[in-house]
Amino acid sequence: MKETISIVNRKGGVGKTATAHALGAGLSQRGYKILFIDLDSQCNLTYDLGIANRVPLSAMEVLTGTASTEEAIVSTKYGDLLAGSPSLAGADIAIDGTGKEYRLAEALEPVKDRYDYIIIDTPVALGTLTINALTASDSAIIPAQADLHSLQGIQLLNEVVSAVQKYTNKDLTIKGILITRYNGRAILSKDMKANLERIAEELHTKVFNTPVRECISVKEAQAVQESIFSYSPRSNASKDYNAVLDEILKG
Repeated sequence: MKETISIVNRKGGVGKTATAHALGAGLSQRGYKILFIDLDSQCNLTYDLGIANRVPLSAMEVLTGTASTEEAIVSTKYGDLLAGSPSLAGADIAIDGTGKEYRLAEALEPVKDRYDYIIIDTPVALGTLTINALTASDSAIIPAQADLHSLQGIQLLNEVVSAVQKYTNKDLTIKGILITRYNGRAILSKDMKANLERIAEELHTKVFNTPVRECISVKEAQAVQESIFSYSPRSNASKDYNAVLDEILKG
């Protein structure tokens, strides 16, 4: 099954990039062909995938039409990458005109059949880049911590998802809410998990069965530009992300 998945949340610090990296790397490890797309001007996913220096062509050049997707794609040990760039910070101004919401979908058309999964890491701002990502996607995964701010972020995100479903991508679905940095011993986490499950019902989706537990190995893996699976295959995060992948692949 070929699928394009956006990793989205209105709130930062919820493990969005870590989730994009882990899901893509895990799928690659299982034999699937992966294209990562980094739409965040901070370029964290690009760095985590081992591309430390700024690439000559990035997602920004593709979205503004100054380069083709084929020209801009670079290879990493976990799959291909359409890299991020600091210039993406100006995307809301640089990407304009009729049909601007479809720029990414159109750019992916010549290459998408090469890949089993396309994983898109989105910025925090719910602007042009996130709308392009959702318009180009089959589904979205929402990483969220079991806290009040994450709940508020999901509610704001739902307004954007609903608008995309109405105007630019009627087939977009929310694959699920993924609880990250979870501490099952904390009473607050347990209460917020119940609230996330209620919100998931309102969004006609689910909370993934396995929350990703708080784990220092995630940050350590990012620091050395490794996936959580290659850096610490026995860590809690590695086990949890593998369980999430099992759930995704089972549909």
